[in-house]
Amino acid sequence: MARANVAGSPVRRAETIAEAPDPQQLIAAARRGHRPSLARLISIVERGGDDARALGKLTHSLGGDAFTVGITGAPGAGKSTLTSALTRLMRDEDLRVAVLAVDPSSPFSGGAILGDRVRMGDHALDEGVYIRSMATRGHLGGLALATPEAIRVLDAVGKPWVLVETVGVGQMEVEIVGAADSTVVVVNPGWGDSIQANKAGLMEIADIFVVNKADRPGADQTRRDLEQMLDLSASGPWRPPIMMTVASTGEGVDRFWGAIQDHRAHLTRTGELERRRARRLDEELREIVVARLEARVGDLCSSDRYEHIHRDVMDRRLDPWTAADMLLAEG
Repeated sequence: MARANVAGSPVRRAETIAEAPDPQQLIAAARRGHRPSLARLISIVERGGDDARALGKLTHSLGGDAFTVGITGAPGAGKSTLTSALTRLMRDEDLRVAVLAVDPSSPFSGGAILGDRVRMGDHALDEGVYIRSMATRGHLGGLALATPEAIRVLDAVGKPWVLVETVGVGQMEVEIVGAADSTVVVVNPGWGDSIQANKAGLMEIADIFVVNKADRPGADQTRRDLEQMLDLSASGPWRPPIMMTVASTGEGVDRFWGAIQDHRAHLTRTGELERRRARRLDEELREIVVARLEARVGDLCSSDRYEHIHRDVMDRRLDPWTAADMLLAEG
């Protein structure tokens, strides 16, 4: 039966909302489950600029409920397969899940290569799962620059669980810890020899370790290496558990899901969840202030007044500190 294409029909209203540029309408539609509107909202934050800032002002007051799990690790660790298996288990409990899969950028278009999204194709027709690939666009740290804002959008439209799978990261590329409530570090058997070298970076951000592909030789040794590393590190109220999984078959994923729930309960009970989110907002505010100041400096340093003051500094009639004070006072 063909869809009725009549003005005022539900189908027609949804299409009109999807085309509307007003972010408030898009948010309202996305909260009702209209996926094209949600896709457009995330596209806005990916483009950045004034529209993204205006959207951020709207979504900030609507969020605060979603729990974010970051899944990171070296390339080839099986993060995509693990994320897909975890999503399947969460859907078995009728939980709504959003997945942000950060992919490398295409060298031709600059867009995401979509490898992770292809591997999560089993969930493509599930209305309870929303999957979005985001391109790094050359940004280091394992995340796309727009990832934190995309998380905020998903939170604002009512997604209770957000899984963020990073592009394969190295020792110091660990930005996910600043964007997630719980951070999962995935390693493979045989990686134990490099754990010591990675202690100062990737290894220190984990709330949960996962030794994936645990059916391969060396899995038990990798677990022992991780345990020894934890024994030598400063102890705290939460000791990261080490989960053994074979994501391709689903083995151990139920225990991994249980560890995530345990960590969430720990964060909530101790007040650490609120403190982590407060730190993230503090860092975000500082970054916004710095960005505004940098823009202001750019304006000041392109003015005619700057050229006159700069000439006085070059001719030794004015020192740089007094010149800077004069520029800032006028700005």
